[in-house]
Amino acid sequence: MRRRLLLVLLTFSVLAVAGFAAPLLRATAAERTQQLVLARTADLDRFAALADHAFGTGDTNQLRAEASRYAELYGEPLVVVDTNRVPVVETGGMRAADVAESIDKALRNELAGPVRWLRPWSEGELIRYRPVGDGTRVTGAVVLRASVQHATQDIAARWALIVAGALSALVVCGLLALVLARWILRPLAELRAGVRAVGAGSRRSRVPEDAGPPELRELAVSFNRMSEAVADAEEQQRRLVADASHQLRNPMAALRLRVDALERRITPEGARTYRSTLDEVDRLESLLDRLLALATADREAGGSAVEPSDVAAVAADRIEAWRPAAEAAGVRFAAARLDHAEADLPADDLAQILDILLDNAIKYAGSAATVSVRCEAGPDSCALTVSDTGPGLSDAEISLASQRFWRAGRHRGSRGTGLGLAIADRLVTARGGALRIEPVRPHGLSVRLDLPVREET
Repeated sequence: MRRRLLLVLLTFSVLAVAGFAAPLLRATAAERTQQLVLARTADLDRFAALADHAFGTGDTNQLRAEASRYAELYGEPLVVVDTNRVPVVETGGMRAADVAESIDKALRNELAGPVRWLRPWSEGELIRYRPVGDGTRVTGAVVLRASVQHATQDIAARWALIVAGALSALVVCGLLALVLARWILRPLAELRAGVRAVGAGSRRSRVPEDAGPPELRELAVSFNRMSEAVADAEEQQRRLVADASHQLRNPMAALRLRVDALERRITPEGARTYRSTLDEVDRLESLLDRLLALATADREAGGSAVEPSDVAAVAADRIEAWRPAAEAAGVRFAAARLDHAEADLPADDLAQILDILLDNAIKYAGSAATVSVRCEAGPDSCALTVSDTGPGLSDAEISLASQRFWRAGRHRGSRGTGLGLAIADRLVTARGGALRIEPVRPHGLSVRLDLPVREET
């Protein structure tokens, strides 16, 4: 947008300056040309009057003297002839035969026509002629060959001033265009950055309210109010989830105690119902724990700096912790490739994320599947990948897998709350990382964590 706005403003400036400079250039050249023509016409009138007097008296001495002095002073040759085309005056090396056509026109009582206006690059000489006589009777002709060098030099100097002024005006217009574009577009750029920040999860993103035109200032004020409202609504939602999950833990604990106390009084006929009740209590406790963890992850988004975690050490520890569960489920852990890297993520959060990913892999990959954990360190981030060779998910299911409470249709009856990947995604993105779910060929699922690496100071 900046380029387009500058292009429009600069194009308008160029056209405006050109529309002003072009007529001025033409007027300057025409004026200087007219001055030259008027000056030489006055000289021709002077010599025509002297020639008429000389032809009337027969004394041509004054005419010859002034013609010679004129040629010496201005360097412009002059020819004067009588009605019989006999040269009376020839100066500056110009002969009557050289300008015979002009002499014929003058003797026919024709005046020299208009002159096309000169330009700085005009060359050659200007031929002007005039009949001698009283207007009705022609007694001779005067022909003058004028130099245009001084006139073209004057025109070139004036044009240079005009062009310099036009360029200066263009520079000023360009600076004004830059200032105007910055004045208009800078608030728009800040608004765009603010919108992106809100879309990325930043809370209470604000933009300056005192920059740009009044309309943009009003838009900035409205955006800040909207950002505050969104942040307040998100905070209220987080508090509701955290408070509800926390307050429900005590009744849930009491319910657990009462259900456990009933175990000795359960008849064989009610054992199945009792076990089903225990499973539901376990599921509710797990759900409350996950909701509290999700609320905690939301609160930590954009939090302060933390101690970096050794990704390889945490991953190795969680693999060993989950190995018995994997063996019980018939899942095998492949040899892990773990590069050393320090992620800008708390060790507890990283362990919780790995617990979620390993739990999902063991639970859903199926018997005889293989689970692989790989950590590849890079200059700015490290990639921690947990993949399995299970049935995997379809592309449509992958796009929904990290949403809260979502579960695949074939896993509806299994234990789980549908919050695991949502919690992992929130914990990773809270520290500037990213979580990506990708299919494995020919079958399986891979969850890749791009974790930011702690910069060395």
